[in-house]
Amino acid sequence: MSRTPSNMLPLGTLAPDFNLLNTQNGEQASLTNLKGRKGTVIAFICNHCPFVKHVNPELAKLARDYQSKEIGFIAISSNDVDNYPQDAPHLMKQVALEEGYTFPYLYDRTQQVGKDYDAACTPDFYLFDANLKLVYRGQLDDSRPENGIPVTGKDLRNAIDALIENRPISKLQKPSIGCNIKWKK
Repeated sequence: MSRTPSNMLPLGTLAPDFNLLNTQNGEQASLTNLKGRKGTVIAFICNHCPFVKHVNPELAKLARDYQSKEIGFIAISSNDVDNYPQDAPHLMKQVALEEGYTFPYLYDRTQQVGKDYDAACTPDFYLFDANLKLVYRGQLDDSRPENGIPVTGKDLRNAIDALIENRPISKLQKPSIGCNIKWKK
């Protein structure tokens, strides 16, 4: 299991727009159409990474907890499916169903969106405000596979709560750790 950290895109960065395949319904989806009124979480994930599998239940729970509070959730896979066929779009659809995702799981075929966000690992979490300015990036919480710490989503939850309540979000943010994104050669 590789342990790749987030690149930590600078706070205040505007979210790059995109138009990607929504694997659940086969339609194209853009950030403009999916963003939340108060904020948007974008998670770079994939099907096969043990770090993502470890946090999947909490990611699904987070979305259920905050979508009603006008926070949009979007998951994106930028992995090379030629060399990692377990991350193919038809299997993404299956994972979304099995995990109970209430948010779109998008496929970044060209990997350009992953590059635009300077994504490095799965999972890699970003929180943007209502104006699509980056206010949080990094880890879900301190839990990792096999470290014995329960998955709570504490770090991302605290950032979302602060955003909703119009409180300052701490600039001390820890990078996520996970599998490296599988870039095409």
